[in-house]
Amino acid sequence: MTDPLYPAKPRPGDTVAVLSPSSGLPGLIPLPYELGVRRLQDDFGLRAVEYPTTRKMGATPGERAADIHAAFADPEIKAVIASIGGDDQITVLPHLDPDLLRAHPKPFFGYSDNTNLLLFLRNLGIVGYHGGSVMVELGRPGAMHPLTADSFRAALFTSGEYELTPSRSCRDVDRPWDDPHSFESEPEMERADGWSWHNADRVVEGIGWGGNLEIISWLLMADRVVQPADTHARSVLFLETSEEMPRAEEVYRILRNMGERGLLQQFPALLMGRAKSWSFENRFDAGEKVRFRRQQREAVLRALREYAPETMVVFDVDLGHTDPQLVVPVGGRIRVDGPARRIVVTY
Repeated sequence: MTDPLYPAKPRPGDTVAVLSPSSGLPGLIPLPYELGVRRLQDDFGLRAVEYPTTRKMGATPGERAADIHAAFADPEIKAVIASIGGDDQITVLPHLDPDLLRAHPKPFFGYSDNTNLLLFLRNLGIVGYHGGSVMVELGRPGAMHPLTADSFRAALFTSGEYELTPSRSCRDVDRPWDDPHSFESEPEMERADGWSWHNADRVVEGIGWGGNLEIISWLLMADRVVQPADTHARSVLFLETSEEMPRAEEVYRILRNMGERGLLQQFPALLMGRAKSWSFENRFDAGEKVRFRRQQREAVLRALREYAPETMVVFDVDLGHTDPQLVVPVGGRIRVDGPARRIVVTY
């Protein structure tokens, strides 16, 4: 593959687009959204522009694609940031104009269902950024987590290498977004045990590919993943699971199917995000959370033993549906140094 195209970065004072390529939740739950937009202005010095579907629930795929096109084509817009994820962005992809996006590359930030657009841009050779949604990371109660803010700022404004740092604390217990009291203080954190390394006997450097595991499984089912021979042979895979908390057996089955497709074994290294282990539907206690994460790790290792036993793996990386959250470049360079226990990305 040709060298990745890193779009030009914004500067403080520039204008950015805030879009809802998936769900128009800002219209239903404005508190975290408006807090996140204020932080874009006050903490990062940016002017945020909304588009017609940013707060519109039930917008058609064509309407959401039109907003994406308008934001990318507008020369005043210097970056595009997703408000939040959802579950049907895959229906937007057929409406996208690859020539328009290729002609007007912009840094795009999002994760979860935004894996769709990130991998679409990746297929065009454009680097995107997995992380940094307006309602979740920017709209975090109390304040942005310092690690999140530092990573997001570096990815948004700077170019070059950035070392990911494991957090000493983490959180996945949420507060209700419709209650103003939820935003009066920072969420309670718990101890994080750091990253766990497997087959960490070498250095792997390559282009980042991945995102939310459930969304990738949908893209594979819809045959929307570009996969000619050896496409990912020099790539670093990164995966994470959502607040829907797929069972360990489902995680194994998705990875098994990636193996049967010949995809899983192409990646010499895998970064696995810390599993989201609490939701309003699954209010796990401390022991249940530890068990859930352990079972997911075992499911990943089981699939790798069967299809990619030499792959180097780093577990519990602070990416995806976790707090704090580190931004990972999709289509950008990642170096995984096993002996030194370091992960360096290029923003």
